[in-house]
Amino acid sequence: MPRPLGELEDAVMTRVWQWNRPVTVREVLEDLQQERSIAYTTVMTVMDNLHQKGWVRREAEGRAYRYTAVSTRAAYSAALMNEAWSTSDNPAAALVAFFGMMSAEQREALRDAVRIVQHDDESAAESAAGSAAASAVESAPAPAAGPGPGSEPGEAAGPPAAPEEDSAEHPGQPGR
Repeated sequence: MPRPLGELEDAVMTRVWQWNRPVTVREVLEDLQQERSIAYTTVMTVMDNLHQKGWVRREAEGRAYRYTAVSTRAAYSAALMNEAWSTSDNPAAALVAFFGMMSAEQREALRDAVRIVQHDDESAAESAAGSAAASAVESAPAPAAGPGPGSEPGEAAGPPAAPEEDSAEHPGQPGR
């Protein structure tokens, strides 16, 4: 399970996730400098650390790298929620307390997510049961509501295991 990103790691990843394209250290630096005073080498180190942890992949472009997110903000958030929930000594009570903290909009999003998961489970059951069972299921009444527009099922969470090593952004440090 992933550990939470630090403040600066989160600020960098927020930009990588929002921009949803390969980014350079310089681009992230310039955007961060609108909020705070920060050095190029600091941003470069953070992005290298995120690469080493598997949160971003990078490709050499000249003497620099372009960084791309490995997973989405939603997958990261889901992994953190799952980690917190799985460490509870009373998962049901933890869920009740969590749901109690939600706004009406968040509870509606939760209902939509449950509908999507139930729909996916029903679709998988239909495929596994074969054509005869699928015909029987199709003749049953449809659920009251399906997934909302633009909804997607969950995504893989957490970073991948073994990031590759490069030295293009670290001149004078061969074999890094």
